[in-house]
Amino acid sequence: MTVLALLHRSLTAMFLVGALAFVMPAQAALEIDISGGTESGVPIAVVPFDQSGDVDDMARIIGDDLARSGLFAPIARDAMPGRPASPDQLRIDDWRAGKARYLVLGQVEPDGDRLRTRFYLIDVSSGERLAGSQITAGASADRSVAHRISDIVYEELTGERGAFSTRLAYVTERGSPEDRTYTLQIADSDGADPRTVLQSPYPIMSPSWSPDGGRLAYVSFEGNRSAIWVQDLSTGERYQLTDFPGINGAPAWSPRGDKIAVTLSKDGNPDIYVIDLDTRRSTQWTRSGAIETEPSWYPDNRTLAFTSDRFGQPQIFRKAGPDDRARRLTFDAPYAAGPRVSPDGERLALVVRDDRGFYVAEQALEDGERTLLSRDGGEERPSYAPNGAMVVYAAQSGSGSVLKISPAIGGEPQTLSYDRGKVRDPVWGPFND
Repeated sequence: MTVLALLHRSLTAMFLVGALAFVMPAQAALEIDISGGTESGVPIAVVPFDQSGDVDDMARIIGDDLARSGLFAPIARDAMPGRPASPDQLRIDDWRAGKARYLVLGQVEPDGDRLRTRFYLIDVSSGERLAGSQITAGASADRSVAHRISDIVYEELTGERGAFSTRLAYVTERGSPEDRTYTLQIADSDGADPRTVLQSPYPIMSPSWSPDGGRLAYVSFEGNRSAIWVQDLSTGERYQLTDFPGINGAPAWSPRGDKIAVTLSKDGNPDIYVIDLDTRRSTQWTRSGAIETEPSWYPDNRTLAFTSDRFGQPQIFRKAGPDDRARRLTFDAPYAAGPRVSPDGERLALVVRDDRGFYVAEQALEDGERTLLSRDGGEERPSYAPNGAMVVYAAQSGSGSVLKISPAIGGEPQTLSYDRGKVRDPVWGPFND
């Protein structure tokens, strides 16, 4: 769907009247479908943990996490020469004859109403223990512990911080056109353990995380008009940030959390404005007479990438302040939209179009080199993981839609399926500091 179509949908849709519900019980989880894998990644064996009782398969969660990054290729369980749970059970020579370069071993033990998890990361060639620790947490935190182990393994082997303990926000739609329900949800980075932030008969769009992970800004059409809201995730309390005539859309929280960039048409034309959250003063950043939307902040907290059709078709531009000249970033694509600047400020995730459809791509900001990350031709709304290693986006799937996560280096995506309707507008949350 083009950016112009999204704006048209925002202005012309007819909506049902009904009550809103806040911080609802969890909805159906996204189901992870690992189609293929990344065989070019580093071979790693995540051995099934020694565990019992009502505990998720922690080794499976860790393996799926590492595969999702595109940097690791987990070994199939039937190819493992043993099931050691600790270094003293390990027969290292048996593993040296196989493909795995690293091993992850572990055991989970109940400790009253808590779980005590021990894990070890082993270098197969040297037999050296690279990492390992004991993590004690509540009995219901088994998935969180598994994601934490994935982060430790990832950082030890790559030198970069893992992002598996972070969260996704997204919007779901279900029901008939006459009786449709929209939900704004947050979930683990693999789509598990969802929690509903807002449920409404009115469309919800464009969630954006605050940099501390404690709040979401989003667009809601309650009252049959668009408005931007900010909601606290711990209390459910929220306030209306904008309610101007016309379009109120595309909120983007600044890296320091002091500003939100938005698209407003209060003066007749859809333009980019930046709202200071302390003073609530809005500053107009664009005045080209074209449609300007989808702002995304650079890490410097003062530069924006955005979509504009000032030359006819949507293209991506950057601007380092309201008085700066807009500089075009995309040239060799007939259509480029939906920019998301990478956390390091060196790359751009975007949507490009050719005669086959819409694709998610990544472009280097220094030289403009572009790589396709998706392949089916019906993708939109990319968002980077906070470490920049993965990109989540929405994709058409039959009459519905799914979320997909692709390694930023390229490779086979993992699909997060939602079997109760459509899922869209994904955005990756910050690190949980």
